[in-house]
Amino acid sequence: MPSKTFYITTAIDYVNARPHIGHAYEKVIADVLARWHRLKGDDVFFLTGTDENAQKNEQAAQAASIPTQAFVNQNSKIFQQLCTELHISHDDFIKTTEKRHVKIAQAIFTTLLSKGDIYKGVYKGYYCTGCEAYITEKDLVNKKCPEHDKVPEWIEQESYFFKMSKYESKIHALLESKQFVFPEGKRKEMLQRLQTEGLKDLCVSRMHAQWGIPVPGDETHTIYVWIDALSNYITALGYPDGDAYKKYWPANIQVIGKGINWFHSVIWPAILLGIDAQPPKTILVHGYLTVNGKKVSKSTGTSIDPFPLIHTYGSDALRYFLIREIPVHEDGDFNEEALKNRLNNELANDLGNLISRTQSLVVKHCQGKIPEGEPDGELVEKLNLKKIEKHMKIYELHHALATIWDFVHEVNKYINERKPWENAKDRNEVLYNVLDAIRIIGILLSPFIPETSGKINTFLAIGCGNYDDVKFGLLPTGKPICTVENLFPKHASSTK
Repeated sequence: MPSKTFYITTAIDYVNARPHIGHAYEKVIADVLARWHRLKGDDVFFLTGTDENAQKNEQAAQAASIPTQAFVNQNSKIFQQLCTELHISHDDFIKTTEKRHVKIAQAIFTTLLSKGDIYKGVYKGYYCTGCEAYITEKDLVNKKCPEHDKVPEWIEQESYFFKMSKYESKIHALLESKQFVFPEGKRKEMLQRLQTEGLKDLCVSRMHAQWGIPVPGDETHTIYVWIDALSNYITALGYPDGDAYKKYWPANIQVIGKGINWFHSVIWPAILLGIDAQPPKTILVHGYLTVNGKKVSKSTGTSIDPFPLIHTYGSDALRYFLIREIPVHEDGDFNEEALKNRLNNELANDLGNLISRTQSLVVKHCQGKIPEGEPDGELVEKLNLKKIEKHMKIYELHHALATIWDFVHEVNKYINERKPWENAKDRNEVLYNVLDAIRIIGILLSPFIPETSGKINTFLAIGCGNYDDVKFGLLPTGKPICTVENLFPKHASSTK
């Protein structure tokens, strides 16, 4: 049978400053899901990228005395570098200044205009540069944007508007579906807001902006963020005629932060309905990373640079911490000391030590070769694969990873109780089962900590396994293992 397609996206990132730990978190969430579905045999397409036409990118470029295009190119490369260093397995990286995006974004605008879904009017209201959004007075807290803690600008200018109100009943029906927005609380928030406010027509252009995509036929206006930025998810696929678009759209999962839920759960599907395209299947809304309870953000001065963390602790340690520590649907406080504790106690002590001592025992007692053995039912039953699958299906990645770790603990317990270092009679059988369990652990951990999974494959001298290989008794015997160095060097705690 042909593989099922699975299309997953992240939000695209503003490039007015360097990436922070929140950008890393979102990409890791999406990467875990993309890798999991590849493991299951799905035909996966994973998109991420950068939002380069925003006004605040232009302002940051001016402040740096760098031409805007050069500035966004320079900063976009840093986001691409982050993907590389985090081992993000994206299939495409879209930049919204690329010709392929500009051309299709303009075509989408033209389509909506020709249908009568876009008209010219006058916009009067507040505008937050940080959000790249027009906001109402009732949304302000102490006269400031609650997201960026800044007083928004009052704008009054000619604009093009999208007849979003036309699609209110269809968006309402979409939000009634429990599959459309996850978690449930975020879906209900959007539904409540829609029922309370209704859908108003949406301003989709800016006048006399020097940076951005020109409105076709009216270059006094630039296309505003909604049609420009949001459309990246289909422009990257070559909408409307590209093979990738026909194959992968609608997206299975679009991973976003909770601050842009309305944009993706309401505005984006309305635009799609306007061009007769299907809405995405699921909007997965994650919480914020916080520092001492405050949202990690470039604009509020709570940014944490992920690169030093990767260079100090390793990509897999950071990935492991972000997924294990923070439930996807909740906010979570980032704490470097907690990262070190998980690295030392779980990655180093539990997994690293298991591999290290098993390696020593095989070298000492089995001439460094995988011994003969048969699956031990006592160990086999300790792996709760159905529980892992259940958690992954409802995006409880932290619980899925914790369940895998339960099995790591069981394997450690098994080797401690069977004592192959002194029990020569069952030694080969025990060591075979431990090595086979390590192979299975490597497969299950590959979406979460892929570099470590690769090292486990190197240790066992085997290729990458897939989900069908998560069964006991598949480890070939008689082959030499390969010595691997300490997988997770420990880091001293700074607490007394």
